[in-house]
Amino acid sequence: QVQLVESGGGLVQPGGSLRLSCAASGFTFSVYAMSWYRQAPGKERELVATITSTDGSTNYADSMKGRATISRDNAKNTSYLQMNSLKPEDTAVYYCNAARRRFGVKYNYWGQGTQVTVSS
Repeated sequence: QVQLVESGGGLVQPGGSLRLSCAASGFTFSVYAMSWYRQAPGKERELVATITSTDGSTNYADSMKGRATISRDNAKNTSYLQMNSLKPEDTAVYYCNAARRRFGVKYNYWGQGTQVTVSS
């Protein structure tokens, strides 16, 4: 059974930091690209960051460049999102995503989300 379980969300003051974790099970983690998305109330889900399965290259949304770092530990089947200098507009539910394409078939898994609230 495929599972992605996020943790590490919570309430943080503006300027603070959080480290989100995504523990994966039920599939071969190392061959999947891992991403973090977020969805704020009344807004569409948006991509925050991605890390590839091949060379570990990363990509970030413009709004998070310089403030977020995505990483992965294939030995622990876990992906991380370190977020610094958090702003109130970063408040959202953050979702972990695992994706790969094989023989023309896309495999796409989601976690249940973790709430991040940035407020004083």
